[in-house]
Amino acid sequence: MNHDSYVMPDVQSIREAFAEASSFLDKSGCNEPQRSSQLLLEHVLGLSGAAYYMALADPFPPEARSAWEAGVTRRAAGEPVQYIIGKQEFYGRVFEVTPDVLIPRPETELLVEAILKYGAELWPDGLVAAPGGAARPLTAVDIGAGSGAISVTLAAEAPAWRVCAGDISPGALAVAGRNAQRHGTAVDLRLGDLLEPFAGMETDILVSNPPYIPGGDIAGLQREVRDHEPRTALDGGDDGLDPYRRMMEQLPLLPAPPRLVGFELGQGQAGQVAELLRAAGHWSEIVTIDDLAGIPRHVLGIAR
Repeated sequence: MNHDSYVMPDVQSIREAFAEASSFLDKSGCNEPQRSSQLLLEHVLGLSGAAYYMALADPFPPEARSAWEAGVTRRAAGEPVQYIIGKQEFYGRVFEVTPDVLIPRPETELLVEAILKYGAELWPDGLVAAPGGAARPLTAVDIGAGSGAISVTLAAEAPAWRVCAGDISPGALAVAGRNAQRHGTAVDLRLGDLLEPFAGMETDILVSNPPYIPGGDIAGLQREVRDHEPRTALDGGDDGLDPYRRMMEQLPLLPAPPRLVGFELGQGQAGQVAELLRAAGHWSEIVTIDDLAGIPRHVLGIAR
């Protein structure tokens, strides 16, 4: 594999720079070399969408050369393009990402969609009846905030909800806070382990994309994930299910079990996570949702 520094051949069009770098990244063993080249080029040139395509025939600007070579070199060494450019799109919004957080994945959008759908069914006006006839805003808690992709999206899409998010990493919470601000959302961010920072808090929705990769499998992951994404956001213990079991054990910290629970999980874990929810006995309906490839990747518990 070629991990040399990338040197761009002399004067050429933006289109040629794209083709040349795509070929270099391909030889370096990068996944999606063309997509990576386009994202890096858009970033270095400050262009996106139609403006990028219209510029392809233009000469490559010499002042962008050193940033371009540095970006392609980092990508060729296995660093995810999202960390190099510092952002990733999720649910139609751009999120800042750093090596402190997991890069948001498209399948997680399906979890957000399901939470919004069932949340609207259970609480059509976003309010929860409280004792004495008063009503309070629905409270959704996201465990493992990361970049804030889930919590910020819920807060933006369902502004009547009160959205909270917790993470064990101060670095991740800082990124989530900046993303909440960027999108004009109020998310109550708390530092701590799983449900502990929310002890005693009325919680109607619990959502989480926790670490779910069995510890022994991490060495075999793609280098982009294994060498660059935060291990605490990947390692789910021996069988990958530790965080789900611990969240079920911590439910008594809350005044009552949430009426809606939604988890993202790894391949082949849907049956076991559904069983954990059934065994807890709080949810009358257990729903499994497939990802875009038809693999069950989300389990929801709903108390009608």
